[in-house]
Formats: sequence, structure tokens, C-alpha cells
Amino acid sequence: MLDIEECERARVGRDRRYDGRFFTGVRTTGIYCRPVCPVRPARAGNVEFYPSAAAAEAAGYRPCLRCRPEAAPFSPAWKGSRSTIDRAVRLIRDGALDADGVEAFAGRLGVGARHLGRLFQRHVGASPLQLAQTMRVQKAKRLLDTTDMAMTEVALHAGFGSLRRFNTVFRETYGRPPSEIRRRPVVASG
Repeated sequence: MLDIEECERARVGRDRRYDGRFFTGVRTTGIYCRPVCPVRPARAGNVEFYPSAAAAEAAGYRPCLRCRPEAAPFSPAWKGSRSTIDRAVRLIRDGALDADGVEAFAGRLGVGARHLGRLFQRHVGASPLQLAQTMRVQKAKRLLDTTDMAMTEVALHAGFGSLRRFNTVFRETYGRPPSEIRRRPVVASG
């Protein structure tokens, strides 16, 4: 819930601490702004406050061309390439690279494969395929630790295309086959 008096003080004072935390709709112009907008502030009786740009637009306001609400902190544009990486990581976690290659994956994100690779190196320190492989191995390890699934089921549930690939990657990562990693129940001695 927005405190009207606090929003009004922030709007009139152009307080940067509130940028992106609320938006101001100006009834007389039909435009909504950020609290830091350089335009002369409208009279208090002509404004209303919204918690998001989407809420202001849903109320019928257009974005200001001066303060550009789409570039407010916490918006995808403000986050820049980090929002692309965040989305890519979520998609990889959901198995987006299990069936498609990097080229198709990059197209799905709206960027080229080379650019995606550069973004991953800058933000993640690894390629999309390396991240996907690490996530698969980690998921497989969790499944080995917490379930009694057969190795083939673990491999498929973790996103590996074959048991052979699963065994190879697992051995490269942990230095031993998955069967040696699986936790055995502790048997109490009588």
C-alpha cells in the first residue's frame, strides 16, 4: 500500500530513493512519470500514485517521454543484459538446452548465439552449455542422494540424453561413477 503523503513528498522533492518504487499519474495530461521526472511537478490535486508502471498503464496513462518510466530501477530495461541472463538461467534450469542447441536457445531469447555467449561469460563466467551441464549434474546428484530411482531414470530426469553421457559427465565431475556416490542407508548394528 502506498502512503500518499510520502509519495507526494518524494515526487515534489524528486527523491531518487523512490525511483522505481512508485509512479505518478497526472490526470490533466494522461501521462505517468517517475518521481525523478525533470518536468515541473503537477499540482497535488491532479495526481494519483501507482505501485508499478503496469498499474498506471492499466489505469489509462501513457508513459512520459522525458523521464522514461520503462528505464526506472527494477525494470527489465534498467537491469539491462542481466534480465536476459536471468531469463536464460531460468529456462536452462527448466531444461531449455536439453533438446535444442544454443543457436535455437539464443533465438528464443531474442539475441544471437555469439552475443549470448559473451553475456554468459560476463555475468556467469561460463557458457550456456557449461551451465546446463552443471545444473544437470547437480540435479542428478540430488536425485541420487534423495531417491531410489534407477540410474537410467536419474539420467533422464536430470536432462541427460543417454545413460552413457550421464556416466561420462558424472565421472568427469566427481572423479567416480554415480553408483559410488549414491548414499546407502546406514544399517544399525544390533
